[in-house]
Amino acid sequence: MKLAGLKSVDDAHNDSVWAVAWVPATSSRSPLLLTGSLDETVKLWSSDELVLENTSTGHCLGVASVAAHPLGTIAASSSLDSFVRIFDVDSNATIATLEAPPSEVWQMRFDPKGAILAAAGGASASVKLWDTTTWKVVADLAIPQPEGPKPTEKNSSKKFVLSVAWSPDGQRLACGSVDGTISVFDVARAKFLHHLEGHTMPVRSLVYSPSEPRLLVSASDDAQVHMYDAEGKTLIGAMSGHASWVLCVDVSPDGEAIATGSSDKTVRLWDLGMRASVQTLSNHTDQVWGVAFRPPGAGSSQVRGGGRLASVSEDKSISLYDYS
Repeated sequence: MKLAGLKSVDDAHNDSVWAVAWVPATSSRSPLLLTGSLDETVKLWSSDELVLENTSTGHCLGVASVAAHPLGTIAASSSLDSFVRIFDVDSNATIATLEAPPSEVWQMRFDPKGAILAAAGGASASVKLWDTTTWKVVADLAIPQPEGPKPTEKNSSKKFVLSVAWSPDGQRLACGSVDGTISVFDVARAKFLHHLEGHTMPVRSLVYSPSEPRLLVSASDDAQVHMYDAEGKTLIGAMSGHASWVLCVDVSPDGEAIATGSSDKTVRLWDLGMRASVQTLSNHTDQVWGVAFRPPGAGSSQVRGGGRLASVSEDKSISLYDYS
């Protein structure tokens, strides 16, 4: 795989762009790119030309996370104003407003079937699960502390939960914390299973491989990208290359590559088979907060020969890359 710059939009927002996600295609429209910014807005962009389709202004503070339902019909945005807005993608109408404690939704993900929305709960040391039919909380997964204090644990910041990811079958949920640990849950039983360790600093982003259900990839402020057997509790690979914090990670639809964004202002492409960085892109002039591969689906190009990767940055810009 090789990335080639396709399109960039400078000043896509009026402030830092913190969040990005793809809205899957439906039978009546192509995929859309969803972005959220410190400027309190959420924007929808056309899939290839990055033409602005819609702007939402429903939040009172910066948007920390965005997520799209797998059917492509609804999406969610969370803000530092402590609210999560659920809205219809095509009409922009608000479907539900979910309230959380202040600053308690740092990252959200819909499960693969779209039945549950999971939110990393910040200082509450938990992950909240909302039913997407009733929009009621159906579980609050509390994260236990690892056994035995670490020498670096001097305060309660170790409880802060930053990131969340679903396994491809929706049976497992993983979340990353400020103390560098990753917690894995059995969702059906709302049961904590185990911690995954290895990082020494906050885990800001997590993603399961779509082709290897047990493979979990993590990005951390320790400048490392880790690969875990999430079921076997085993660290199976550690990759380095970024010069600073790794802020975001995503796995390609074919499961063969990952993309990362860093506070070193670069996007890197990694070959999972080689466990090595194979390309570095420097489109942005400030830290890269989000990377997202476009999912395959109706109205979208096939995975091979027409893939897309998007990245967003503190510099207010969006970049779109082509790969084959």
